[in-house]
Amino acid sequence: MRVLHVLLLASLPIPRVQLPLSPGPKPPLKFGATAGSAPHKHGRWYFARNGHAVYCYGPVMTFINARGNLERKATFCRGDQLLVPLRD
Repeated sequence: MRVLHVLLLASLPIPRVQLPLSPGPKPPLKFGATAGSAPHKHGRWYFARNGHAVYCYGPVMTFINARGNLERKATFCRGDQLLVPLRD
């Protein structure tokens, strides 16, 4: 009887289980030194009227303020500041 059960179990179809596809080899990690970095924007440090140092990329421009006086402002400064009044 046991032999009959073993033969019956052996004759049953066995479903094939597909293993999940493994991804190919991972590309090597790129570190800051090996990856091409963006070119640096050259700027200059200025002393702002409020007493802080600011780093600006654009030229210094001269404007006329509301009182008619000349006022120097640095342009395109770090920190999303377009114009920064400078201390003379």
